[in-house]
Amino acid sequence: MRPADGVITVDTRYARPQQDASHLIVEQGRAAFVDTGVNDSVPLLLAALEKENIAVADVEYVFLTHVHLDHAGGAGLLMQQLPSARCIVHPRGAPHMIDPTKIMAGTEAVYGKAAARQLYGEIVPIEASRIDIAADGEWFRLAGRALQAFYTEGHARHHYCLYDPASKGVFTGDSFGVSYRELDTPAGPFICPTTTPVQFDPAEAHRSVDRILAYDPEQVFLTHYSRVGSPERLAADLHSGIDTYVAIAMEHRDAPDRREALQSALFEHYLEGLEKHGYGEDRNAAWSVLELDVTLNAKGLEVWLDRQ
Repeated sequence: MRPADGVITVDTRYARPQQDASHLIVEQGRAAFVDTGVNDSVPLLLAALEKENIAVADVEYVFLTHVHLDHAGGAGLLMQQLPSARCIVHPRGAPHMIDPTKIMAGTEAVYGKAAARQLYGEIVPIEASRIDIAADGEWFRLAGRALQAFYTEGHARHHYCLYDPASKGVFTGDSFGVSYRELDTPAGPFICPTTTPVQFDPAEAHRSVDRILAYDPEQVFLTHYSRVGSPERLAADLHSGIDTYVAIAMEHRDAPDRREALQSALFEHYLEGLEKHGYGEDRNAAWSVLELDVTLNAKGLEVWLDRQ
C-alpha cells in the first residue's frame, strides 16, 4: 500500500539489502525520484513505477542529492528510460553527470579499479540539455507539490537536500548521516555521520545538520537507509559524532598505519554507541552492517587530515 504521504522507498540493492535507498515521490499521477542507486538498480526503480501504475513519461524529475555513485551512478541509464524527466543537480555536480570521467576516476581511487567497475559498471552520461541546476532555496513543483532544494555542503561540495512540506520531511542524501534498520533498538534508530572521501568538512557538516533541523521536520529520508523519525535526537547524536570523528582523526594522525588505526578506533566508537543504545548483537553482527562505512569513513578522515 502506498504511504499516505506518497513517499515510497525503493531498495536499490547496492552492496547489500537495506543499505541504499532511492525514494519515489508520487503526487496525482506524477512522480519524481530522489537518488537512483547504481546501474543495476534501474530495473528496480522501473518496477516500482509499474507497481504504482506510473508511466515512465509521467516521471518529471530525477533529483540527485549529490553525485557520489551510490546515489547517482544509475542516473544516466535511468534518464534514458524517462523521456520527460529533468535531472536536478547541484551546480558543482552537473559537470560530472554530463561527463562522468572524473567522478569515475575518483571512485576508482577510493575503491580500486576492479571493485569500482564491479559496483558501478559504465556510467552513462546525461545530456546537458536534460540537466537543471538546483539553486540554493529553489522551489520545484510536482503536480502542485512543492519541493525546495537547499545546499548542505559538509559531506560533499556538490550536495543539496530536498524539503518536502507535504510529508513534513527532508530528503537528506548523506548530510544527515547513515542509519541502518538492522541497528534499531527500542530506543529508536542508531545514527552516525559519514565522511566518505573526499570533501568532508566538519564545520560545514555541523551547519548542514542545523540547516536540516531548521525546517522542523517530523521525519527525514536517508539514502542509507530511508525513513526515520526523531530528527532532533538524531541531530544531537550527529553533532556529537562529528566532533568524535575529528578527535579520533587527530589522535591517530601520526600513527604508523594510520588507516588501520582509524578503522579500529571508528569501529570501537560505533560499538560503544551501540551498547549504550541497547543493541544486543555481537561484534560480528555489527561489523556485517558497518564494514563499508568503517572503511570509507577512515579513508575520508585520512583525506581530511591530509588537507590540514
